[in-house]
Amino acid sequence: MVLENATIALIGSGVMGEAMIKGLLRQELLPPQSIIAADVHTQRGAELVEHYGVRFTNDNALAAAEADVLVLSIKPQMMSRVLPGIRGHIKPDALVLSIAAGYKMQKIIDRIDCHCVVRAMPNTPGQIGEGTTVWTATPEVSERQRLWASAVLGALGRSLYVDDEKLLDMATALNGSGPSYVFLLMEAMIDAGVHMGFSRQDSQFLVHQTMLGSVKYAIEAGLHPAELRNQVTSPGGTSAAALYQLEKGGVRTVISKAIWAAYQRSRQLGEQNDD
Repeated sequence: MVLENATIALIGSGVMGEAMIKGLLRQELLPPQSIIAADVHTQRGAELVEHYGVRFTNDNALAAAEADVLVLSIKPQMMSRVLPGIRGHIKPDALVLSIAAGYKMQKIIDRIDCHCVVRAMPNTPGQIGEGTTVWTATPEVSERQRLWASAVLGALGRSLYVDDEKLLDMATALNGSGPSYVFLLMEAMIDAGVHMGFSRQDSQFLVHQTMLGSVKYAIEAGLHPAELRNQVTSPGGTSAAALYQLEKGGVRTVISKAIWAAYQRSRQLGEQNDD
């Protein structure tokens, strides 16, 4: 096992932190006692101990001192407060894995004096093991540590390694924020179904299953989305009428602008964290 005899500590035990814990245990990559959750909220810690049997502490430095893999699962605005407190407590051969959006690896290195750093951008489907994570690593990260990172991130679903950290801001806009775009489209389709006369429950079922089936079919077919769209668009038919309105409304442009705006915001967050 890749993580055999390793200890993983997570500073920040919110949604994504818990998702990692669940995934690691679900895949039996680690026993519960090899996972340390660190959080300022004692009640939150009690819940994690009860549900998963992991260890808990309010002391970030103590968690860092035991970790072979130290996961920073906190908001980027919290990094400036958390990192100084763990400086000097991290094992010399430990891997530090950050999922703080926009927070650059060099900034982490400067604040904790540790050069083995991985930066990753997961997304919310990781809560059920169906997430997508884009990640990169500093040159100092060893092959063994890369395997550690891949295993930890694999607990959330699928992952993609990239060589250039700049791609992490792009990933933030595309896969990190991506579920919100899908949920908005889902909501609009469900509301349209209700408007036509379906019950909300039935409309929701139809939309959920249509989206799920469409994505699975696209993956298995391996065709360009335009080809798939053409398969269900008969000349003068219902799909053609619907697509005409979508194109007339500039849906492609709006989506492109939305993702670009998210990308620019990710870069801005990174610059704000450079002080």
